[in-house]
Amino acid sequence: MKDRMFISKTPLRITFVGGGSDIREYYSKYGRGSVLSAAINKFIYIVVNKKFDSKIRVSYSKTEIVDSVHKIEHPSVREALKLLEIEGGIEIVSISDIPSGGTGLGSSSTFLVGLLNALHAWKGEFVSPKELAEEAVKIEREILHEPGGKQDQYMAAYGGIQQLEFYADEKVGVRPVISSTETIRNFERSLLLLYTGIQRSSTGIHKVQMQTVEKKSVNYEKMVQMADEAFACLNNGNYELIGRMIHENWLLKKTLSEGVSNRDIDLWYDKAMSCGALGGKIIGAGGGGFMLFMADPSKHNDIMSSIPELTRQEFSFESEGSRIIYVGD
Repeated sequence: MKDRMFISKTPLRITFVGGGSDIREYYSKYGRGSVLSAAINKFIYIVVNKKFDSKIRVSYSKTEIVDSVHKIEHPSVREALKLLEIEGGIEIVSISDIPSGGTGLGSSSTFLVGLLNALHAWKGEFVSPKELAEEAVKIEREILHEPGGKQDQYMAAYGGIQQLEFYADEKVGVRPVISSTETIRNFERSLLLLYTGIQRSSTGIHKVQMQTVEKKSVNYEKMVQMADEAFACLNNGNYELIGRMIHENWLLKKTLSEGVSNRDIDLWYDKAMSCGALGGKIIGAGGGGFMLFMADPSKHNDIMSSIPELTRQEFSFESEGSRIIYVGD
């Protein structure tokens, strides 16, 4: 299989409610985290191919050519190759539909899940979504000790619209939304995704959240309850009620760390709400990236006109998780 080229395609995600309760500092002590998230049709592609010599070439925002796995600067690539015991003779190239970092759509974990999928295929191995997610969590949280939660890895691996539940014993429950096509389409049409143009690192925000979980545990508990309620509403066809939950979740999330919002984000949010948005939020840890608003589609133009600094990103929900889309002869 190593003489063939493989390309994986892995979706990014948006989170509606519950984000933050997927960090170990919360669910390991308070019993359960819960988020409601959806994969979207914006992807990261990973190309893996045999290199003509024994070296390793990795191309992302920069290009590395090294003669040893241990010399790779990109931490996720280095540790993925080590985990899968790949020593050399390989080329890896990544391509992203959106800016490669700091957007809040889970790009770093999406990249890693797609990379692991492509590397396994290159070795002639099939792995399940569960295995891909677990390997990605192991690399990011246990080997590299990067701060953050676990939802991004599972959403990238599974796709769809999911309620993810995180338990103290480290098990993860994946519960897909089961609703009518009409409900899902109407929900999708009510959503407005706007790019702030601000790319930021989530590391600092996550570190603060991890250090203050005990002080904010009541807020996390409320967010978990809203994730459960939003999942039930979407399953029952009452998607309109989720707008209020997104709004309440945003107000709670802003209390978790000063870096979640700022003056510009608050101004944009207030303008959108005054133009008919039911609720909104910054996607991901906060501080920049993409803003998501829920509103009747008839209000979308008014919302966009009120905040012309932001750029709309058209999207739709994506039902599939990471997958291999090309195998060369």
